[in-house]
Amino acid sequence: MTPIITVAYLSVLACALFVLIRWPRLRLQGEEPVGLFTLIALLFTAGLDMGLVMLPLAEFPIYEEDAAFGFTNALAVEFGMWGPLVWLMYFVATFYFIALEPRLKLFEIGVVKWVYNLTVIATCSFTCYLFMTNLPTYAPGLSQGAVWALVVVVIATAVISSGNMAIMKWLAILSSYGFGMLAFTALAMIAFVYARVDMGDFFRNVGLLADYFVHLPRFAVPISDYHEFYLFWWFAWSIMIGQFVARFVGGLMVWHLALAMVALPAIPLGLWFSVLFVYHQGGVVIPGWLNWFMIAVGVVFVINSLDSLIRLYSANLGWSRDNLGDRRYYPLHFGLQLALVGAYVFTPFQIQWVGLIVAGLYGVIYVMLAGRIARLDGIGRSPAA
Repeated sequence: MTPIITVAYLSVLACALFVLIRWPRLRLQGEEPVGLFTLIALLFTAGLDMGLVMLPLAEFPIYEEDAAFGFTNALAVEFGMWGPLVWLMYFVATFYFIALEPRLKLFEIGVVKWVYNLTVIATCSFTCYLFMTNLPTYAPGLSQGAVWALVVVVIATAVISSGNMAIMKWLAILSSYGFGMLAFTALAMIAFVYARVDMGDFFRNVGLLADYFVHLPRFAVPISDYHEFYLFWWFAWSIMIGQFVARFVGGLMVWHLALAMVALPAIPLGLWFSVLFVYHQGGVVIPGWLNWFMIAVGVVFVINSLDSLIRLYSANLGWSRDNLGDRRYYPLHFGLQLALVGAYVFTPFQIQWVGLIVAGLYGVIYVMLAGRIARLDGIGRSPAA
C-alpha cells in the first residue's frame, strides 16, 4: 500500500500549494462563523485525540531504535508524525468544503455520500479504540472491565455532547485550556522538582524541533511502516475534519486560514513534545497524580473528537437529533460507536483500511472535479475576494 499512500499524500500537498498560489486572498466564510480562538480550539481538539497526550513517551524509544529514523532525532520525528504537513491536509479539505463543494456538490452524490460517511463513522470509533488500548499503559491498575466501563462513559458523553453545539464549543475550549495547564504543570515539575533535569533541557529540545524542517521532504513520503500507518490514519481523518472545521471559519483569507490551521496548532504540539522529551531523556517517572491528569485531558480530547465526528456524519445522513428525536438519536449513535469499537478489538478491522478507502475517495473526487471544472469559473473574482 506504500505507493498508494505516497501518491495520495503528495497529491494533497500539491493541492495545498496550488490553492495558496491560485486563491491566496479569497475570503472564506462558513455557515456558523466563530472567532479565531474558538476556531482553533475546535480544530485542535477535533483534529487530535488522546494519542497526542499518551503516545509520545512510548514512541520516543521506537524512533531512537529504528534505523529508518536515523537521519534525525526522535523529537523531530514525533513532531513530524503530528506536524505541519498533516495540518495542510486539513486545510485543503476545509478550503474545498467552503469554496468548491457548494458549486460542485460532489458529496451529495449518493455513492460518494455513503462511502464518505461510513469512513467518518469508522474513524470516529477508532479514536475510542486507540484510547482503550493505550489506557492500561498509563493506568496499569485498571481492570479490563474498568477500561470498558470508561469507554462506555466516554461514548455516552460524546453522544450527548454531539447533540448540543454549545456543549461542544465549551468542551473544546475546556480541553484546550486543560492541555495548556497540563503542559505548564509538567514543565513546572521539571523546573522545581526534578534535580536530574533543568529548563535548559527544555529549551535545547525546542531547538531540536528545527531538524524536522531541515528534513521536511522526508516526511512527505512513508519513512517506515509505522510512519505509513500514521499517514493512513491522518488520511482517514482529513476530509471529515475539513468538513467539520469549514462550518466555523469566519471570513479569513485563504493564506490566513492556512497559517492559522498549520502554524497555530504546531506551536503547542512542539512545546508539548519538547516537555515530554525532557522526561524521556532524564528517565523521569511521571508521578501518579500527573499521570491521572494526562488521562483526564486525554479523555476530554477523545470526547471532543467523537462528538464532532458524530455530529458531522449524523447531519450528513439525516440522523441528527432534530430529525430523529432524543429517543432514537442517542441510542443509535451510542450503539453504533460501541459496536465499531468492538469490531476494532475483536476482528482484524484496521484504520489503514479506512485510510485506503479515503485515499481512493480523493482519486474519485479529482476525476469528478475535472469533469465539472467549468463550475469553478469566477471563484475569487467577487469584490469580497
